Amino acid sequence: MADETAAAPPPDREQIALAMWDKRMRAALRPLITKKIITEHRRDPLGHHSDALNRVLNYIRRRAPWGKCVVVCTKPFKQWRVARLPGARGQVPVFIDERTYNSEAKAMHAAFLVRIEELMRD
Repeated sequence: MADETAAAPPPDREQIALAMWDKRMRAALRPLITKKIITEHRRDPLGHHSDALNRVLNYIRRRAPWGKCVVVCTKPFKQWRVARLPGARGQVPVFIDERTYNSEAKAMHAAFLVRIEELMRD
């Protein structure tokens, strides 16, 4: 009988290192999530931001193991919704709920709140 452990593929060290980095980043960013930066983002999702908000935005824009949230215009210049990219090329985004927004900025803030909620989870 052959040794079963020898047949197992070696662990992917890149994935292990990425998971460790992600865990440390999430722990470092959680204290930065305050009512102040949430209010700052709501006021101006695309403007110049504080260092704390920039750090959070950089993380959630680059590293999203849960899938990227995007804003989808459903009626040109009138209505937007928040959706999640499926992670496979050629598939359409999936709306996260039935809510609609009358401005792109409001939809961007809603997507930000979804990502913040996910960042706060373990």
